[in-house]
Amino acid sequence: MSGTMNRRSFATAAGAVIGANLGSSNAAAASTPGYTALDKLDVAGLQAAMTAGKLSAVELTRHFLQRIEALNQRGPKLRAVIELNPDALAQARALDAERRHKSAPRLRGPLHGIPVLLKDNIATADKMSTTAGSLALAGLHAQRDAHIVERLRAAGAVILGKTNLSEWANIRSNRSSSGWSSRGGQTRNPHVLNRSPSGSSSGSAVAAAANLAPLTVGTETDGSICSPAQACGVVGFKPTVGLLSRAGIIPISASQDTAGPIVRHVRDAALLLQAMVGSDPDDPVTLTQSATPPDLLAGLQREALQGKRIGVIRAAIPNQPGVATLFEQALNTLREQGAVLVDPVVIPNYAEARRGEFAVLLHELKDGVAKYLAAYQSDAPVKTLADVIAWNKRHAERTMPFFAQETLELAEATTGLEAPVYLEALANCRRLSRAEGIDAMFAEHRLDAIVGPTSNLAGPIDHLLGDRPGGGGFGSIFAVAGYPHLTLPMGQVGGLPVGLSIAAPAWQDARVLALGYAFEQASRHLQPPKYLRETGLN
Repeated sequence: MSGTMNRRSFATAAGAVIGANLGSSNAAAASTPGYTALDKLDVAGLQAAMTAGKLSAVELTRHFLQRIEALNQRGPKLRAVIELNPDALAQARALDAERRHKSAPRLRGPLHGIPVLLKDNIATADKMSTTAGSLALAGLHAQRDAHIVERLRAAGAVILGKTNLSEWANIRSNRSSSGWSSRGGQTRNPHVLNRSPSGSSSGSAVAAAANLAPLTVGTETDGSICSPAQACGVVGFKPTVGLLSRAGIIPISASQDTAGPIVRHVRDAALLLQAMVGSDPDDPVTLTQSATPPDLLAGLQREALQGKRIGVIRAAIPNQPGVATLFEQALNTLREQGAVLVDPVVIPNYAEARRGEFAVLLHELKDGVAKYLAAYQSDAPVKTLADVIAWNKRHAERTMPFFAQETLELAEATTGLEAPVYLEALANCRRLSRAEGIDAMFAEHRLDAIVGPTSNLAGPIDHLLGDRPGGGGFGSIFAVAGYPHLTLPMGQVGGLPVGLSIAAPAWQDARVLALGYAFEQASRHLQPPKYLRETGLN
């Protein structure tokens, strides 16, 4: 930020709408707001502007409300934000008052006054609903905040609204369209509007890419943070399971679920994650972490790649030449930054470790949904997964116009968490993905991290046939293991973003973020979306 920008010019930048008329048949349906000077700042830049008195939390919040108005339901109609918090400006006003209090000014931390969007499966005890995109929960309010929301409020974040998602976090059907929910409609990829935003944290990733908020939170069971982050050309981080509490998040799997940041800058991911980290008696898995929270910011240095042994997963390269070319360029960048590449390495038991995953998810979904509803939304008309299925059937015209709910029905048919099929599947998944999989590979090659393309290019939105099968990447085994996985931009092919994945064993979250930061600073691949109608691919 220029030191000469005063408060008036900052406010003007905040309200400016720059027409992005592309002047061709590939132009967006309407002129769209470009990035202003304000939109180019990361959280540290925004915080510096507020500290210097050039910007207020109220002005910042209004700016993003204006962007949401221009991009979400009008213009390209991204449908990334499913609901706005009517109290957001009041929260911002109160935080401004804290900052400027004459006798006892208070700054809660680096998120003070920074707006945050939350995926709509994260409970907030306010005027917004928490629905996982389902009409069965529309209009209902959680009785208390999710643990991570409590921590964000304490850190001074402004809870701006909720983001759309693949309904029930993409566990309803195997023929779903990522980013579609019966409550929110179809979220659109801001880079190429007819391409999938991927899911299930579609709205959070789209909102980050279009800068509808400086920070967004997604959740992942297997790919639901990293896949949409790649498809939308932003940073997504799935932390070690247990680093963040899952209490108050509509669940799929107690073994694999976690929340995590989806943002435009790696440092912002670390800041957001740091604010949410903490043990919680309501989520016993968090009690396995160190008593001292990790410092996720200290290692964010440009030299972080120097001397690090990085395994190259060539099996992760999809059958797409453009992606392969970008990956080779990324490897060159890693070498130039002093990394020692171990090329190639192979993850043992990659396929075997995932064979029991579906059984684990089905059993845990049935149990988890009932427990969440009882604890957070006890006034809902549905109390169990069976109730959800029955409600959807009664309202099929609205809830199932494109695909059914066969996966929910499979989960309802399971027989509890003491079932031998579940216990065997869970034990095999953990053993094969951890000790006999990722951990064994890291020990054999003395690795600090591994890298590979995150996935293949985003396919077209198709409500008739659903999502195209994915290809490439190695994220699934890290999801099964519960280990940290970062994706960040490494370029584009035909206007579609491509992500680089960096991953490591449990509790190495700070290291993964540090390596990602060093790559980001050396490569600078973040590109604002152009809202194209179609790709530049033949």
